[in-house]
Amino acid sequence: MKLSVLIAGVLFLLVLSAGAAQEVGDSAILAEADARIQQHRRGQITLKVLDPQGRPLAAGSEVEIRQINHAFLFGCNIFKLDRCRTAEDNRLYEQSFADLFNFATLPFYWWTYTPRPGQPNDARTERIADWCRRHRITCKGHPLAWNFVDPPWLPDDPAEAMRLQMERIARCVGTFQGAVEIWDVVNEATAYDRPTCWNRSPKLTRAIQQMQVGPYLRQAFQAARLANPQAVLIINDYRTDPAFAEKVLAELVDDQGQPLYDVIGIQSHMHGGYWGPGRTWQVCQQYARFGRPLHFTETTILSGSRSANGGFGKSNPQQEAVQARQVEEFYRVLFSHPAVAAVTWWDFTDQNAWQGAPAGLIRDDMSPKPAYERLRRLIKHDWWTGPRQHRLPADGTIPIEGFYGTYEVSAQAGDRRLTGTFRLDRDASGHVAVRLSETPSEKTGG
Repeated sequence: MKLSVLIAGVLFLLVLSAGAAQEVGDSAILAEADARIQQHRRGQITLKVLDPQGRPLAAGSEVEIRQINHAFLFGCNIFKLDRCRTAEDNRLYEQSFADLFNFATLPFYWWTYTPRPGQPNDARTERIADWCRRHRITCKGHPLAWNFVDPPWLPDDPAEAMRLQMERIARCVGTFQGAVEIWDVVNEATAYDRPTCWNRSPKLTRAIQQMQVGPYLRQAFQAARLANPQAVLIINDYRTDPAFAEKVLAELVDDQGQPLYDVIGIQSHMHGGYWGPGRTWQVCQQYARFGRPLHFTETTILSGSRSANGGFGKSNPQQEAVQARQVEEFYRVLFSHPAVAAVTWWDFTDQNAWQGAPAGLIRDDMSPKPAYERLRRLIKHDWWTGPRQHRLPADGTIPIEGFYGTYEVSAQAGDRRLTGTFRLDRDASGHVAVRLSETPSEKTGG
C-alpha cells in the first residue's frame, strides 16, 4: 500500500514536471517569436523610381509608398460566399473577409462539384475567383482527389473510377489555369482506408487499394503538373504523426527521389483542444526538414465548449476571450517560423460551420469575435508596413525596409497621378526599379 502511494506520488510529480517544462518551452517560443518575425518576414532594398518613359523621376518629387498585400498567405475557406442566411449577412461576410484575408480556399469536392456526370459547377467557381481577383485574394482549389464520398454516378469498376479521377484532376487544373494556381491535389491519403472512407466512398477507396497508395499519389500529382506546369501542388493531411511522412511523403517522389509536391499541407483542427505553442513549433520543425514550404491548410480554434452529448455549445464571451488569445499565439508562432508560408482558417463564420462548432472568427450574426479583431490587428497593423512619404533625392533612389509583400508607389507629376507596384520578398536584394504609369491602381485598406 505504501509503495503504491509512493509510486503514485512520483508519477504525479513527473506529470507536474512535464507540465512545467512544456510551459517553459511555450514561454520561450513566444518570447522569441517577434525576433524571428523581424528576421524572417522583413527585408530591405533600394528603390529606384522611374517615370512613364523609364527616366528617373525628377529630384524633389513627393512619393508615397504603401503596402497593399502580404507575401505570406493569410487565408480562409470561402465556402459561404453568397450562401449566407440573408443578403445583409452576405454583405457583411464579404466585407469582413476582404478586410482580413489575401488567400481563399475554393470548394472542389467531387461529389457536390459534379453531382451528375459531365456537369461540373464551374460557374460558381468562376464567380468566386472573379470576386477574389477584384479583392487581391489568391485562390486555392480544395481538393482534387479525396476518397471521402463517392460521386453517386461513379462506376463500380476500380480501374475506370481511377481513370475518371485522374481525368478530373487534369480538367480542373487546366480549366482554371490563371485563376486558381494553388491546389490541394490529394487529401488525407495517410489513412485513406479508415472505416469512414470505406463506408462513404467504397468505390474510390477500393480503387486506391488496388492501385496502391504510391502509384495513386504519383499519378495524381503528375496529372496536375502536366495540366499546369506552373501550379503550386500541395499534399494535404490531418495526420501529424510519423505515418504521414512514412506512408505518403516517402512515396510521393520521382525516380530520382525528388518530391513531386511543392508544399506540405498540415491540417490543424483543434476541436479536441488547443495545441499550444510547443506542439505547434514541434510540428513545424518536424516537417520543415523536408525542405518544402509548409501550409497550415485547415485551422480551427473554438470559442465554445463541447456539450454533454458530444456536440458543441454556442460561442460565449468567456471562451471568445480564450479563443482570441490562442489565435494570436498560434499565428504568432507560425508567422515566426521560416518554413511556414500560409495559414488557412476553417470556417470563417459560425453560421453552418463544420460539425456545428463555434469555429468562426465571426459569429452566426456576422459580428466579429475578439479573435477576428486580434488577428486583423496583427495582419494589418503589427505585421504591416504603414504608408511612408519620401522626397526623391538627386539620384532618384529610396531605401525601403518593411514586411515582405506588394507595395504601391504613387507620385504627383503636375496634374498627373503616377502609380506603380513592386514586390519586396526574400529574393529581392540591392536595387529594384519601379516604372510608374498614369493608370491608377485600386486601393485597399490597411
